[in-house]
Amino acid sequence: MTDRRPAIEPVAAPIAAGLVVLVTLLGLIGTAIRDPRPHDIPVGVAGPAPAAGQITGAFNSKAPGAFQFTTYDSEEHARSALDARDVDAVLVLGAQPKLIVAGAAGDAITGLTTAIFLQAFAAQGTQLAVEVTHPFASGDPHGLVLFFLVLATIVSTFVVHAILLVRGRAARLSTWLGVEGGWAVVAGLAGVGMAAWIVGGYDISGATAMAGLVALTGLATGTVTAGFSRLLGPPGLGLAGLIVVLLNLISSGGPAGQEFLPDAYRALSPWMPAGQLFSAFRGALYFDGQGVAAPVLLLTGWLVVGVVLMLLAEGVRNRARTAAAMPAVAR
Repeated sequence: MTDRRPAIEPVAAPIAAGLVVLVTLLGLIGTAIRDPRPHDIPVGVAGPAPAAGQITGAFNSKAPGAFQFTTYDSEEHARSALDARDVDAVLVLGAQPKLIVAGAAGDAITGLTTAIFLQAFAAQGTQLAVEVTHPFASGDPHGLVLFFLVLATIVSTFVVHAILLVRGRAARLSTWLGVEGGWAVVAGLAGVGMAAWIVGGYDISGATAMAGLVALTGLATGTVTAGFSRLLGPPGLGLAGLIVVLLNLISSGGPAGQEFLPDAYRALSPWMPAGQLFSAFRGALYFDGQGVAAPVLLLTGWLVVGVVLMLLAEGVRNRARTAAAMPAVAR
């Protein structure tokens, strides 16, 4: 009987790989976006305690889990919390109630919060004034360019390492580290430069911070990808693609933010670089640097993990070389 496996395998293998990718993409992305609902949007409430308690109780009853309320004893303190990014909106109660929203918190959050509160007060026959603070730049009024800078950074870093694996898997560790450092510098300068050109420019301090954040992200996700690739070869690159690209970007929630994702993705989001990088961009540009420290710490943690993986892979390679050389020495 003729063995047909050599003829079938070249056709079946790529089809099977494509099927796995297709099912994985649909499974992960579909479960993330099939029923987007708001979760724990942080809102501050300033006003008399009885009125604040009544409002928060009503919203928690009618829209449980949608908002996370924090009460403040004055509008000034509530505004300070908004500036510090502790909350994304502030409801000021009084004779003339007012809703203050941070535009750079994102269209999905500000739009939904504004719509729900306007509707609730209109139902009571009360007009609610709306004030927007910390808006996105006029050249990027919805923050889309910022998010696509995040996406471009993550995907291009993965592509760099895919090419490096194909062309130089056996290259020295110093070569891989050279690529890491060189790519980080290039990505930071080119990525922010291109984004600034598209939107009409950023202020110098914000652009400098963004370039540093892109460079750190390139290093962090790059070393993790390189570590998996050098340790496991092509399967390691596939694993890195699943974690560093797919799960990373999905758990960010895109421009809408992680507040609209299911519980599992929202739990994952704070530990993944994409959402944290997007948040850090907004903090650097529109909130005087507030909220940047935590993303930097997370990215540094990823960098440490990536370096450990690369060193582990190098140790495995060195032991393999030593083992291969021993029979020759024995002879």
